Amino acid sequence: MIHQTTTTRIRTNTSRRTRTLTFTALMAAISTVVMFFEFTFPPFPPFLKFDLSGLPVLLTAFIMGPAQAILVALIKDLFHLLSTTTGGVGELADFLILSAFAVTAGLIHRRLPSVQGTALACAAGTVAIAVVGALANYFLLIPFFSQIMPIDAILSACQALNPAIDSLWAYILFGAVPFNVAKGAVISLVTVVTYKKLGHVMKLL
Repeated sequence: MIHQTTTTRIRTNTSRRTRTLTFTALMAAISTVVMFFEFTFPPFPPFLKFDLSGLPVLLTAFIMGPAQAILVALIKDLFHLLSTTTGGVGELADFLILSAFAVTAGLIHRRLPSVQGTALACAAGTVAIAVVGALANYFLLIPFFSQIMPIDAILSACQALNPAIDSLWAYILFGAVPFNVAKGAVISLVTVVTYKKLGHVMKLL
C-alpha cells in the first residue's frame, strides 16, 4: 500500500513537472515571436518601441509563479541576443523590466488570487516597470545610445514630440516613465482578459 502510494505520488510529480516545462517553453516561444512585432507610440520618442512580449511573461507569473515567468523572460531575451542591435543592452533592460513586472505582480496575485487582487497585482506591476524602466534608461539605454548619437541630438528628437523634454531627467520623467506606465497598462489589460479565458488550463497546472 505504501509502495503504491509512493509510486502514484512520483508519477503525479513527474506529470506536473512535465506540464510546467511544456507550459514554460510554450510561453517563452510565444514571447520570443511576439517581441519581433514592435511599434512606436506617437506621443513618445521613436526609439521607445512597444511590443506585447510581456503578455506571456505576466500570464506565466499568474499561472505558474514569478520564477517561471522570469525564466520565460530570460529565454526570450537570450534568443533576441542573436539579432540584437544594442549590443545586448536593450535585452538586458527588457529582462530587468519584465522581471520586475513578473515578480511584483506574481507575488501579489499569489497572496490575493481574486479579481481585486489581480487588479492590484497589475497596478503594482505597472509601477514596478515604471521605476525599473526609469533606472534602466538612465544607467543602460541612454549611455548606450549616446555613444551612437550625441545626447543633445537625442533630446532634440524627443523635444520635437514633447517640448517638456529639455534634459535627461525630463526625458526620464516625461518620456520613459509615461511610456512604461502605458506599456504596463496595456499588457495588464490584455493579460487579465486572456487570464480569464485560461481558467481550464489553470486547473491542470
